[in-house]
Amino acid sequence: MKYVLLLSVAALAFPAVVSAEEADAEDGRTIIVTGKAVGYKAEDTATATKTDTPLLDVPQSVSVVTRARIEDQALRSMGDVLRYVPGTTVGQGEGNRDQITLRGQNTTADFFLDGVRDDVQYYRSLYNIERVEILKGPFALIFGRGGSGGIINRVQKAPTADALRASATGSVNTFGSWDLAADVNAPISSNAAFRVNAFYEDLDNHRDFFGGERYAINPYLAVDLGQWKLGLSYEYVKDDRVTDRGIPSVATIAGDPNRPVNGQRDRFVGTPGVNRAGLEAHIVKARLDGDLAENLKWSTTIVYGDYDKYYTNVFANGAATADSGTVVLSSYTDPTKRENFIAQTNLVWDFAFGAIGNKVLAGLEYGDQHSANQRRNGTLSSSTFNLANPVYPTVTFGALARDTVSDVQFFSAYAQDQISIGAHVDVVVGLRYDRFEIKGTDLIGTPRPFARTDEKVSPRIGLILKPQENISIYGSYSQSFLPRSGDQFLTMTASQANLAPEKFTNYEVGAKWDIRPDLGATIALFQLDRTNATTPDPNNVTATINVGETRTKGIELALTGRILPGLQTSAAYTYQDAKLKGNGFVRLAQVPEHQVALWNRYDFSPSFGLGLGVIHQSSQFAAIRTAANTTRLPGFTRVDAALYFKPSDRFDLQLNVENLFDETYFSDAHNNNNISTGAPINARLTARVKF
Repeated sequence: MKYVLLLSVAALAFPAVVSAEEADAEDGRTIIVTGKAVGYKAEDTATATKTDTPLLDVPQSVSVVTRARIEDQALRSMGDVLRYVPGTTVGQGEGNRDQITLRGQNTTADFFLDGVRDDVQYYRSLYNIERVEILKGPFALIFGRGGSGGIINRVQKAPTADALRASATGSVNTFGSWDLAADVNAPISSNAAFRVNAFYEDLDNHRDFFGGERYAINPYLAVDLGQWKLGLSYEYVKDDRVTDRGIPSVATIAGDPNRPVNGQRDRFVGTPGVNRAGLEAHIVKARLDGDLAENLKWSTTIVYGDYDKYYTNVFANGAATADSGTVVLSSYTDPTKRENFIAQTNLVWDFAFGAIGNKVLAGLEYGDQHSANQRRNGTLSSSTFNLANPVYPTVTFGALARDTVSDVQFFSAYAQDQISIGAHVDVVVGLRYDRFEIKGTDLIGTPRPFARTDEKVSPRIGLILKPQENISIYGSYSQSFLPRSGDQFLTMTASQANLAPEKFTNYEVGAKWDIRPDLGATIALFQLDRTNATTPDPNNVTATINVGETRTKGIELALTGRILPGLQTSAAYTYQDAKLKGNGFVRLAQVPEHQVALWNRYDFSPSFGLGLGVIHQSSQFAAIRTAANTTRLPGFTRVDAALYFKPSDRFDLQLNVENLFDETYFSDAHNNNNISTGAPINARLTARVKF
């Protein structure tokens, strides 16, 4: 049995997430606070600065997907969420994990839960999540290593002591996938509450042989002790699914990029019964914060995690000879175990010198992470696969091809000051010191030890001008770094050990306008430079290549909130130019130049509503383009729709239709020859009952 144990005492008093209906009804009995939102528009964040700060006063681009949007769009996964967030591109993750690209930087580890690092490779669910925050640009000051192009933070649903509430939700789609979920909030007293969330999902989609299940339960206790507030939650998670790495590419006219094979949308390239990924998790999370004095808050976080996960796959390891031709296969199995201990402590002090206000954050963080990873390559009964007449090979797995253990220890000290100079000027300035030490051993043959220690200082500075109370104009500069052991620190070659960490430097200017409390507009122009850059080798799935310096430049525009009394919208556009610095031919992987995401909900009456959404992405390269035959995924436009029926306050019904016009498209990729196909038109019917 595989277990995950996560113990955290949260570092911050996050502000409470409140629905649009509850926004005006707070009565002070929220115990664990996590951030306020009105419908689709979030008002503040504790993630970007580790302090409760209005989004208007944060000098960087932040996208927030609220619970209202999660429910309206029937979002089930991080991939669903991020497809509607321009500037982010969803990766395939080899069919076993969340993987994204932010501002040209690919990551499997820059995920957080309530601001706590959540870097194990798996698929994250939304059943117990109040909102998802996407922060753009390097953020080592707040989060330490990684965060190269940005980070994804999930905010957990928390108990409240205001009223007994319960809801049950069930849905089914036209592929046969279905799920059930429950959410119960029960006050224990005026200063204590208990909340439990649970769900079960039976997985299915348009792909041959795909299937699986996942389920979880998450009870959460919160107590107001007067000067201190304490929360304690336990979560059990089980995920077992088919590992699907999609279809291969095929060559086109000589000199042109390869393209995905045609006519194979549903074709499973693997071995049924062998391609499998699993995770079992036990998670405990505790959080504590309190007031040391009137303007001085102290908080501590302790995280312990024990993770055990595996995936096994047979996949295309080259381009197909033709659309209905043959393709070379490869296979391996890969189990990983990880044990984490992370502790941090923070002080937040609010004080003023005359007209100059200060919100000072000072913190320390210590971490110890132990990992063990193995890989066994498979021997196939047939090394080629016929796309027209498939015969699925059998597989036997041989001796260990990789067997490594590694220990990471890191220590961080950081300080930040949010300075308010009168009513019109704010300055955010901070520094973080990180000491990152990795020691490990390659156990294959004669044990080979590897080790490296890095000490880095990560600065951040932002200037905010507020010509009006509801308008801010900002500029910012920030840095992050990534050690040579990568974002999963499983191994390190001798040549990698002699290279400096990758460095990420972000320059950004922008403006934010709260048109009304429930409607906001933003614009951001950015440049992200990466030095000492590496990328996955498109010709070797287990290796990386050094590419030098890369640069991503772009612009982001967004409009979020209630436009009319019955109309809510989330609209965004991003332009990105991501390439090797000084060499425009080399383009970064999975970065479309143009992205548009639009979602609208219009309520004709309290009982009836309509939703309509559009996702557009221009073409993108599946892997970094270093040669003419790098695979290009064609651009696409997908239209989604929804109908809402609410006959009473206690019951509502909705029908979500994805890919309304049955567009043929390729949603994401892992490399040149592992390409995911977009689902055809499908519908999901959801019923929700509130008690």
